[in-house]
Amino acid sequence: MTPEESNNELYRQVVLITEEYLGPAAPRFVARQINFHLGKSPQELVTDDLPKLVEWSKLTLGLLTEDRQVVAQFADKLARLGEGQL
Repeated sequence: MTPEESNNELYRQVVLITEEYLGPAAPRFVARQINFHLGKSPQELVTDDLPKLVEWSKLTLGLLTEDRQVVAQFADKLARLGEGQL
């Protein structure tokens, strides 16, 4: 299922933020993080899952880039979703 087909607004927002950093790889990246680290489908993502998703996504993005500022910015944007700031 693509983010556009999902009725989970939180999942769509996570993908949109991730697209800023990973482009077209974002939907697959996010879905894999949710499936493997949260043990659920993207459709089941809820706000309470964000802290764990942020940590795993931050760790994984950190393996893809050495730019710690980019990783921190990405993690901050995802964390603000849980605070209702985006």
